[in-house]
Amino acid sequence: MTVPDRFPGLLAAAAMGVYLLLVVGATTAVTDAAAACGAWPACGSGWALPAESAGWVALGHRVVAAVVGALVVAAAAAAWLGDERRRVRAALAVAVLLYPAQVALGAVVAVEGASAVVSAVHLLAGVVIFGGLLAALAWWLEAETGDPDDDPAMTEADLEPDFDDVQDHAGDDGPGTPAAVPTEPWPRAKATAAAYFRLMKPRLMWLLCLVAAAAMALAGGPGFTVRTVATTLVAGSLAIGASGTFNHVLERDVDRKMQRTSDRPLAVDLVPVRNAVAFGLTLTAVSVGLFWSINPLAAALGLLAILFYSVVYTLLLKPNTVQNTVIGGAAGALPALIGWAAVTGEVGGGGLLLAALIFLWTPAHFYNLALAYRDDYEAGGFPMMPVVRGETATHRHILWYLGATYVAAAVLAATADALGLLYVGTGVALGAVFLWAVVRLHYERSETAAFRAFHASNAYLGLLLLAVVLDSLVI
Repeated sequence: MTVPDRFPGLLAAAAMGVYLLLVVGATTAVTDAAAACGAWPACGSGWALPAESAGWVALGHRVVAAVVGALVVAAAAAAWLGDERRRVRAALAVAVLLYPAQVALGAVVAVEGASAVVSAVHLLAGVVIFGGLLAALAWWLEAETGDPDDDPAMTEADLEPDFDDVQDHAGDDGPGTPAAVPTEPWPRAKATAAAYFRLMKPRLMWLLCLVAAAAMALAGGPGFTVRTVATTLVAGSLAIGASGTFNHVLERDVDRKMQRTSDRPLAVDLVPVRNAVAFGLTLTAVSVGLFWSINPLAAALGLLAILFYSVVYTLLLKPNTVQNTVIGGAAGALPALIGWAAVTGEVGGGGLLLAALIFLWTPAHFYNLALAYRDDYEAGGFPMMPVVRGETATHRHILWYLGATYVAAAVLAATADALGLLYVGTGVALGAVFLWAVVRLHYERSETAAFRAFHASNAYLGLLLLAVVLDSLVI
């Protein structure tokens, strides 16, 4: 399906165009190139072409700014001519009025150089323009595609696990039916080994380890050694395994009631609870020990990550509050602090910014999965956003958190000298794919669309983190 309306496409294109300018301008790519084109609007006397290849980067940035400015004006004109809602027009008015001031600030930077104050104001203005365009897009989509009656009128206290409903929709041969446990010794041994591996939630490992690797590469310095990187990644994988194991133990009763989790190892009694607990404790001990061999701070953060996911998220947040995904994002953000601490021995600004990026990305990512499994989560008694607030509200929150994620990525680019055009290109290209998947989700409102947006979010973050590693290693 393609999006049938042109206006959201125009808004999305204008927003990503502004974001491109924002992120490129935040990196050293344009800052360094401006020295080779220290005039405005072009180089030399102000109208000459660049004499150096670096100058073409700065000139290209200005040409793109003109094109994006035309898109912003076109979006605002379409809103007024189409008599769009007041708040949509107001958000676009902010973007249109602020854009010339942003261009003027760019001219000041080109001619006189960038002071810390001017650079900060320039970045802030870009963020406000981007926010105005994204707000207009979010409000327009909610008004045009949202369901005003989509209000479950439920609170966290209203939810109770529905045992019978899940059994009914699982069926005898459905995907929720647990597989038969082998009885022969060798097949059962293989199934048991696979079960212990599954307890570790291996599908979470690659992305969380990539978070830690990006933080270590970004931190750099003498502490960035092969031994430190290897030990951190092994210890981190074991910490994820321990967290996953304890999650399986604590949710085993609810897992039996949910279609997508009813075949988990403890739900089908393939692994005894006491053995799973012992396995989790062993993974915890080995993980913390490996972290300790690096430094005590890494060990403390590693233990905190295990406890946060296992106790705070699984026991306190997930079954009790609709904000479980938001606050629980701290579990995914902690590997950034662990990676930074492993290399530097402290919690630095770069690690905190990367952690903030992961924290803000988590709701924009996981709410898509919550949409796809809405009935399952309701049957399990979990107050996920789609269950207690409805799909329309969830779509709105996805867009807001997506925008916040992009701003965090731009701020990271502005403060990390190691990040360059690979990071910019990856963030903008995959960011546009992620945004378009979310726009289509508003129209299609289906499980397929939710999974599409979920996978787009995975691709965005995974490739962005890989770009952080590669950019940092090149520098």
